[in-house]
Amino acid sequence: MRIAVLDDYQRVGATLADWESLGDQARIDFFDQPLGEQAAEVLADYEVVCLMRERQPMPAALLAQLKNLRLLVTTGAHNRALDLAAARAQGITVCHTRGGESLHATTELAWALMLAAMRQIPQEDARIRQGLWQASIGRVLHGRVLGLAGLGRLGAQMVPVARAFGMEVVAWSQNLSAERCAEVGVRQVSKEALFAGSDVVSLHLVLSERSRGVVGRAELAAMKKGAVLVNTSRGPLVDEAALLDALRQGRITVGLDVYDIEPLPENHPLRAEKNAVLSPHLGYVTEGSYAQFFPDMVEAIAAWRAGAPVRELR
Repeated sequence: MRIAVLDDYQRVGATLADWESLGDQARIDFFDQPLGEQAAEVLADYEVVCLMRERQPMPAALLAQLKNLRLLVTTGAHNRALDLAAARAQGITVCHTRGGESLHATTELAWALMLAAMRQIPQEDARIRQGLWQASIGRVLHGRVLGLAGLGRLGAQMVPVARAFGMEVVAWSQNLSAERCAEVGVRQVSKEALFAGSDVVSLHLVLSERSRGVVGRAELAAMKKGAVLVNTSRGPLVDEAALLDALRQGRITVGLDVYDIEPLPENHPLRAEKNAVLSPHLGYVTEGSYAQFFPDMVEAIAAWRAGAPVRELR
């Protein structure tokens, strides 16, 4: 049985689980680079493929080329880059791991990006390593308005921290109810008011056809001069061309962990924007999450091989 463990960027997958427990008949290969357009060729002989979240898309067209594939294991309970219906139609079992620390890890990173943008920490870090001293004038969060686009599990995690910083919190989403706002303890506003009135806007929305591009030119133009936009959800929630224009005009600052194309291409214009704090999709990447992901992969493979799949996606 050939097993492919994809996108093990940190090269830790082999050390975080008991792969030897799968026996001598299991041949396991770890990949530390994206497969890109070579995915079909590289994965052609594998019966089992383990996915690290949505790093490697699995659309129907790719699945159709993987004639030997029998089991997909994806980390976390959701993978929108995987065509589950196509996999099932092809007779491929799809299982998932538990979520690890993803819920808390992602919201913590949102605060890290927010603070880094407000205090210009990356710029000052670069300067001090060059032998220079301070050049920026930072801003505090206390007394400012945090606008949450999305008030689900992750969005709600932002609220108590905002209170601790002394921030007012407002929220909007397409399906947000007054009851949900009252439950979490935030003020509900319109989409227009959220972007126009917030000092920081943090995105916590699920990517769908309805939410794709939900932050466009009108929303970015409405933001206060100097406001911060934080995105730890999904890149396509924001119109990238409009975002680049806003950054080049120097009107806003962003803290981004997610992008339209990942990994972010080497020559991507966002890399040159001085008003952007960028991290490489680190939201769920923590010791605790990885310590659960990889053992759960092994468990899922062993259970499937025994004819009793666990955590099967249907």
